[in-house]
Amino acid sequence: MLIGYARVSTDDQNLDLQMDALTKAGCEHILEDHQSGAKSERSDLKEAVNYARSGGPLVVWRLDRLSPVIERPH
Repeated sequence: MLIGYARVSTDDQNLDLQMDALTKAGCEHILEDHQSGAKSERSDLKEAVNYARSGGPLVVWRLDRLSPVIERPH
């Protein structure tokens, strides 16, 4: 199953383009956050990364949706 992740930074932005692209890519479940990429505590990003670490494919619209760089577990 493909998992998608979408994020917008501000309340005046919307997820429409990202959601359409992720759906067209075949994502069956899409996680989304509505906050700045500078925030390190994004609950849906954390869930998406955990899914990817377990071997599941993670799809994003653009790589900058994942910023800041995700640290590797120790």
